[in-house]
Amino acid sequence: MLNKKSILSIVASMTLVTGLFGAKVTALKSSIAEETFQMLIVNAVLEKIGHEIESSNDVNYDIAYQTIASNADSEDVYFLASMWDPLHNGKLKALGGDKKLVKYDKFISNCAQGYLVDKKTADKYNIKYYNDLKKPEIAKLFDINGNGKADLTGCNAGWGCEKVIEHQLDAYGLRDTVEHNQGEYSALLANTIANYKTGKPILYYTWTPYWVSGKLVPGKDVTFLQVTHSANPNSSSTKLSNGADYGFNINDQRIVSNASVKTNHKDIAKLFDIIKIDVNDISGQNMLMANGQNKEKDIENHAKKWLEINKAKVDAWVKEAKAAK
Repeated sequence: MLNKKSILSIVASMTLVTGLFGAKVTALKSSIAEETFQMLIVNAVLEKIGHEIESSNDVNYDIAYQTIASNADSEDVYFLASMWDPLHNGKLKALGGDKKLVKYDKFISNCAQGYLVDKKTADKYNIKYYNDLKKPEIAKLFDINGNGKADLTGCNAGWGCEKVIEHQLDAYGLRDTVEHNQGEYSALLANTIANYKTGKPILYYTWTPYWVSGKLVPGKDVTFLQVTHSANPNSSSTKLSNGADYGFNINDQRIVSNASVKTNHKDIAKLFDIIKIDVNDISGQNMLMANGQNKEKDIENHAKKWLEINKAKVDAWVKEAKAAK
């Protein structure tokens, strides 16, 4: 039987081991390939602080958030580098909110999203509002499959944007004139771009940063549609300070971790609060992927080059994070 002295000795040894090797840090890898780049950058800076990182296989947002929430009190660290705020706020709230999951300061700011149509059709028929698609003669312009409804390239089932699109089809009375096409978003978008290249009118939802806005440039090739009034389940108003309203909030991407990180791993929490990547850097990297540099090794090289170019920033983040420990 172990006496009190022996037990204390074992506990001390375990503490020493934990101090030497640290907690397990797991980066939850989004199933969206274009969100790998920022995760690799966060991983690299965590390694510079002194942590070993494991990355999960591709997981969708719901599984990622469930994993983080279920480890709210864990000594280990679980994080996702691509939480969309406010788009995903409802998902976090449903899992226990900040008692389970912690959102950090803005990681990637000013991520726009909305509905777009080709500029040629928008200019010819004076289409400015998503609500204009309530008119059958306007909707038919974007009919690809011949059923008389506008074909909207929309979101995968389960994505936060799916909920908004479905809500707005009802709120704007568009069920009879607009068809929300769902499936694998990247494949649907490839068809949309192919239709554009053959001169067909197109209607699609997208967000930034994402490579599509490099292929179909807003203001040049395509036009963002506004809405006549806000109707978003995540917000009472989506109107911008300049009066424009695209129906969606401007989002910020944030890092999310299990709640215990705030108290148990102050260096990691500090890094999650201070690390920043410019939205244009993400779009540029996504464009490289769209142009063929989309293998795992390619994305790793993109992250490595970004870290080299931004070495001064990275070194400052490492110093500040270490000081918080």
